[in-house]
Amino acid sequence: MRRLADYPDEVDTLAVAEFHRHHPRPRFSELVVVIAAYNEAAGIGSVLQDMPKRCCGMPVDVLVVVDGATDETAEIARAHGVYTCIAARNRGQGAALRLGYRLAADRGARYVVTTDADGQYDGAELATLVRPLVEDRADFVTGSRRLGRHEADSRLRWIGVRVFAMLACLLTWRRITDTSFGFRAMRADLACSVPLVEPQYQSSELLLGMTARGARVLEVPMTMRRRRDGASKKGGDLIYGAHYARVMLRTWFREYLLRARRR
Repeated sequence: MRRLADYPDEVDTLAVAEFHRHHPRPRFSELVVVIAAYNEAAGIGSVLQDMPKRCCGMPVDVLVVVDGATDETAEIARAHGVYTCIAARNRGQGAALRLGYRLAADRGARYVVTTDADGQYDGAELATLVRPLVEDRADFVTGSRRLGRHEADSRLRWIGVRVFAMLACLLTWRRITDTSFGFRAMRADLACSVPLVEPQYQSSELLLGMTARGARVLEVPMTMRRRRDGASKKGGDLIYGAHYARVMLRTWFREYLLRARRR
């Protein structure tokens, strides 16, 4: 899979320009929830409806980055009154989230949260993620299905979560129980400081990039449900696992070995 060009590439530039045509001179709240969405018309409406309007004393703004969708994902997001940025071409969840981080930080966000558009995460748990940031106990907070609870839909994926957690512990010398949980909160400036080049399977790239920079990483128990609608865009379990391992090892080499050598 081809790596992303440095931000901003042509797709990013056009998407930001289109965003500002629809949202002239926006100023985000300190807290922005970024949702990457590709053909999620069936599920994104309920995710947006369930999102809290305030959290830890701050208004919650939502930014949906539509990653080249061919359905009504963008129209549904706009109908719910949230900020919507449309990338003309599908490049992958990693590209959409990177665009969302940059756009949120550029327009005033202090904290950025990610969640999925398929309803697997419980928006009511938002404060559990954000509170450690506000209280300055962490720089990056991620949920963990192993510390909390989840509805397993694949025995092989259940095993994979544990295997990749063990690999992450070995690579970072930190205790990590879940590397791929998509409901996360972080300082916006720190999210923008990590080079993000993986178009897909990007959750471990961000996590290892954070640990390599000495960020205070905290895992909290959270809930992971089965998808409400549709199917995963990341392929079957074996394909997913192979690509995920490749991304972890490549990121570790770049962030830990090459970065240390450059310093």
